[in-house]
Amino acid sequence: MRILIVEDEVKVAEVLKRGLDEAGYESEVAYDGQIGLRLAQSGQFDLILLDVNLPLMNGLELCKTLREKDEVTPVLMLTALGMSDDIVAGLESGADDYLPKPFKWNEIYARIKALTRRRKISFANQPVAAGAEQHDVFTFGDLVIDFDAREVKRAGKLIQLTAKEYSLLEYLARNAGKVKSRQEIAESVWGLTFETGTNFIDVYINYLRNKIDKPFATKLIQTSTGFGYVLKLPEA
Repeated sequence: MRILIVEDEVKVAEVLKRGLDEAGYESEVAYDGQIGLRLAQSGQFDLILLDVNLPLMNGLELCKTLREKDEVTPVLMLTALGMSDDIVAGLESGADDYLPKPFKWNEIYARIKALTRRRKISFANQPVAAGAEQHDVFTFGDLVIDFDAREVKRAGKLIQLTAKEYSLLEYLARNAGKVKSRQEIAESVWGLTFETGTNFIDVYINYLRNKIDKPFATKLIQTSTGFGYVLKLPEA
């Protein structure tokens, strides 16, 4: 797995690269935002560790520009800023997750695994007849999700989602009809403990609604006030 580290603090970048290399990852470092963007757009990396405060182009601008053409590559944003508004700004720029500095290695490894595990398509648990190809497909009203191909359609229209938007939708789909709390969503989709002072779960639900529900008459992502969210067909 190849990881791009975009970090202007040389010592921090060196520590990150050494730790990732020792863990078996292949990593490369960019020390400013412009070089980081160029490397990120090459499509050669499975994940990007991105600092917010960068010279020439900051991490938020880099992420926004990257997302114009690449909605798939996971971005883990590293920031010394811990306020909820700063976290939301990072997520709104297109980052999939955030990790405030200082951080622990076990936290980095856990986030990397959480962000990349859903990119790996596995057919190990899918029985396939000889000579035939079988896909794990979920149908819910006019919403169709091919879990193996990671393809989402609604009313026959292909819908483009970021890696984290897709992971959130898949989690809701695999638990269709069940109300899931913000804490359950954070732990299952992001692999982290939900912080009640942040609203990033609500931000991502809104992102998903804008693509899955807003263009269509029937709304599938329902809010259970005081409890959480659920993928549910509206009652007749």
